[in-house]
Amino acid sequence: MSTLENEVAELLVEAVNLDIDPAAIDPDEPLFGDRGLGLDSIDALELSLAIAVRYGFQARAEDAERAEAFASLRSLSRYIEAKRR
Repeated sequence: MSTLENEVAELLVEAVNLDIDPAAIDPDEPLFGDRGLGLDSIDALELSLAIAVRYGFQARAEDAERAEAFASLRSLSRYIEAKRR
């Protein structure tokens, strides 16, 4: 995992109170749904708020890239990197 992916994994674990080591998250594993981490819509809100606080931008529902960005840890890290520039 990249440095940013590690940072986002730690944020994810903190934001949604996961009982997992951030380093154990597969960067390509789905974050939501029945596979992967199994996060839900409440987790998405908590994660969005944590991203806004940490990185200074809001991941808005109207943002066409948002659904794809929240698909995995890797895609979320890329989204954050692009938005904070």
